[in-house]
Amino acid sequence: MASGQIVVVADCDHPAIDIERGVLQDVCADLAWLKCRSEDEIIAQCGAADGILMMYAPMTRRVMQTLRSCKVIVRYGVGVDTVDLKAAAELGIVVSNVPDYGTQEVSDHALGMMLCLTRKIAAASSLVKRGIWDFHLLQPIYRHQVQTIGIIGLGRIGRALADKTRALGMKVIACDPFVARDRVADFVTLVSLEQLLAQADVVSVHCPLNDTTRNMLDEKMLRLMKPSAYLVNTARGAIVNEAALDTLLSEEKLAGAAMDVLAVEPGSADHPLFRHENFICTPHTAWHSEESMQELKRKAAEEVRRVLKGQAPFYQVNKFTSAQDLS
Repeated sequence: MASGQIVVVADCDHPAIDIERGVLQDVCADLAWLKCRSEDEIIAQCGAADGILMMYAPMTRRVMQTLRSCKVIVRYGVGVDTVDLKAAAELGIVVSNVPDYGTQEVSDHALGMMLCLTRKIAAASSLVKRGIWDFHLLQPIYRHQVQTIGIIGLGRIGRALADKTRALGMKVIACDPFVARDRVADFVTLVSLEQLLAQADVVSVHCPLNDTTRNMLDEKMLRLMKPSAYLVNTARGAIVNEAALDTLLSEEKLAGAAMDVLAVEPGSADHPLFRHENFICTPHTAWHSEESMQELKRKAAEEVRRVLKGQAPFYQVNKFTSAQDLS
């Protein structure tokens, strides 16, 4: 393959793209760093690209039909809900993600959020800072060895969290319709979503956002949870109905919730959930560490490089028909 191929970063909120430039230097003469936010901006600026790296840019059918020579689109991250996978496959464009760069970071973050809720760390700190030194106000707090965690989605992150919460002595139950029993650790009990919500003391969300999971945890489903239970979401905000969560927290039908993601990001200062003392929110930072950032950038660029050199992609997420096969 010639080194004169065109690769662009359609959008990226990282501070630099030096890692990507280093990986792709023998594929493209320069790596354009764009700030595309809309379909029209992508169409106007990315039409000649052979490869595209992107973060939030909407890769719709309308957009991809205008990409004259695009062979590969790689998203920085795990979720690919902003990319029309079916349209890309029909157009012969490989779509890849980087599914394994932040497994430990996200599962650690979910664990940390859980501990802040179950040990009431954030609530305790808030009281102390207001001059109130009284553990009685934090009761009840239960030991983890008598609690059950319910994990929705047993991908890499869900399995990592299962291992970490088992180490605390928690009973682990999980729901994932795409995972067979023989692919699950012996200490994990597979249950239905309804059973998980009803039984768990902590529910942690780790499934992808798609047409099936969007708004999956609506008011009807959230009301299956125990009033003493906690909800943690480090996956995608739109999986949880935020209005329903606000209602249950207002009615004291949930003990608390922690979310690293919101349906619309960034969250506005007057977001209804922010008024609840038992609601914790972080700014979509679960994935981040210095090491994960570097790994993400390197692996995303390496995936583009592989495809543009005629090699098989490692992380393709859209399925081709035989007629569209890269070979």
